[in-house]
Amino acid sequence: MTENGLTTLPSAHGAKETMDRLEAEVKSKGMTVFARIDHAAGAKAAGLALRPAEVLIFGNAKGGTPLMQALQTTGIDLPLKALVWEDPGGKAWLSYNEPAWIAQRHGDAAQVGEQVSEVTGRLAGALAALAKTATT
Repeated sequence: MTENGLTTLPSAHGAKETMDRLEAEVKSKGMTVFARIDHAAGAKAAGLALRPAEVLIFGNAKGGTPLMQALQTTGIDLPLKALVWEDPGGKAWLSYNEPAWIAQRHGDAAQVGEQVSEVTGRLAGALAALAKTATT
């Protein structure tokens, strides 16, 4: 499902396994993992309950820099991020921002030209492949 630039996919695995699979796949593709943030652990430390929810922040300068060269403010949305979360029924999901949405957020139609479309297309393909491997 895609809504407001957010793609969400169901996972055939639990939340932790989905995130572990995503992180392993990101690393196997030579990308850098900058952080893995466990929101549920943070909530627990604050005395609050939260279903599993982790964010992986990852990327590759060769992939993201061309987008920042064209639309420098995309740097606020890069590196890429993926959220693995669990719904109230215990089902795990993986969500990420579509690169084309990120580009549209930071530029008008004249700025978001063919070069940007090529870059966002490559990023979208990489994200879709990573998500598929993590969730199936």
